[in-house]
Amino acid sequence: MKNLSLAIILLFVPVLAHAWPWSMDMANQINVKPQESVDPANPGMNPFPKRSVPAPGTATSSIEVKDKDAAFKLVNPVPVTARTVDMGHRLFTIYCVPCHGKSGTGDGYVGAKLIMQPWNLTSSNDIHPWDSKDYPDGYIFGMMTFGGAVMPLYAMDLTPTERWEVVNYVRAVLQKRGIPPAAATAQKTK
Repeated sequence: MKNLSLAIILLFVPVLAHAWPWSMDMANQINVKPQESVDPANPGMNPFPKRSVPAPGTATSSIEVKDKDAAFKLVNPVPVTARTVDMGHRLFTIYCVPCHGKSGTGDGYVGAKLIMQPWNLTSSNDIHPWDSKDYPDGYIFGMMTFGGAVMPLYAMDLTPTERWEVVNYVRAVLQKRGIPPAAATAQKTK
């Protein structure tokens, strides 16, 4: 009986020790928490200073549209040239290949482990034929900007121009639309 009482007491000692004053959590210290006002009379987040301008490249300034529906209507402002397609290929390799694979068919190493297979971005796709009226450039841009069911958003990682360059690569190479002849000859003369 004495051993049982001692065992029960030893089980509760850590519970009591955790409540002692020196075991304070680091989060419970004197500081200003995120989205907390310094002025107790005016609770809430501090507003931006008057006449403040968002810095280029931040999430606030990199998203030009409010949602996917607005992105759907966007027209690609970045011309399809060898340079923009090459840059799009580099970015696609970094950000898209893990899920969509090098071929763009959705056979990447990460994509193989997902419940939903990533979309096939090529023109050999029976499910999503990538007709420009059904899936315009703005649709692809919106998916990269806002993400999808299993696709992460890339608005924080890629600038709008970089996202449009990825769209150029997907259209020109993966969907085999190529670089327009006028853009290819203009690129050679420079």
